[in-house]
Amino acid sequence: MSWSSFNHIEEISMKKVVVLGAGGKMGYRCSRNLKGSPYEVSHVEISEAGQARLRELDIEFRPADQVLPEADVVILAIPDNAIHKATHALEPLFKKGAILIALDAAAPFAGELPDRQDLTIFVAHPCHPPIFNDETGLEAKRDYFGGLAAKQNIVCALMRGPEEHYALAEDVSRRMYAPVMRCHRATVDHMAILEPVLSETICATCLTVIREATDEAVRRGVSKEVAHDFILGHLNVELAILFDQLPGVRMSDAANRAVELAKAEIFIPDWKKVFEPEAIAQSIREITRPNS
Repeated sequence: MSWSSFNHIEEISMKKVVVLGAGGKMGYRCSRNLKGSPYEVSHVEISEAGQARLRELDIEFRPADQVLPEADVVILAIPDNAIHKATHALEPLFKKGAILIALDAAAPFAGELPDRQDLTIFVAHPCHPPIFNDETGLEAKRDYFGGLAAKQNIVCALMRGPEEHYALAEDVSRRMYAPVMRCHRATVDHMAILEPVLSETICATCLTVIREATDEAVRRGVSKEVAHDFILGHLNVELAILFDQLPGVRMSDAANRAVELAKAEIFIPDWKKVFEPEAIAQSIREITRPNS
């Protein structure tokens, strides 16, 4: 069943959705976006701070044992390093055939979710609004995370469970991350490559170095305003060239030579080993390890 064929109000209005951690960082966004949806949505939040945030949205919260036994879909808006403890404690409450939606691939990849074969495991993660977009409104332009005003794409994976559950889980995911353009289907293994490896191990690290290098330019006498204007402008055009936004345009020979020399100086030759399965598994073990 495709998402478009599933998207009928009379069909989805019968489905019950529970947001676990409904007032947390991601839970708040999901709760806000699902407010007014055709689903029957319940919210579970145990922290006082999270409960206060839900009150700001005029959303009531209920105990887990009152809502989970009837939930068709359970959104796990819980930190990666707390998912194992929370889901195993709540395991007896999950309805047979329920769909658990994880907001990140780390915990499912690491085997942190309950091993009940009657539970469907689905993963849905946002791509966040793209750098190159057609947004015009100020609110959308400044919605860097997405899920508020700016359009974004999402990636989903059905890790375990019947194929017919995919359409329902995708529909819930589209609504909680709205406004959504494309929904890409992937495997959990591929999602683990995308995050943490591509987005954090590589991208966040390189961008952190760029920020540190910008600060170093300022320390050496370049004004902060000049340094920031210069690097942010160059990031824009260089990303446009490297990600095929300017067909036929390439970096200059001098720039390419500078990159060639710098890579040998800055990166170790086998840096791509971070994509190897054991390296990915180790990174995810660190992410999902409970705080001591």
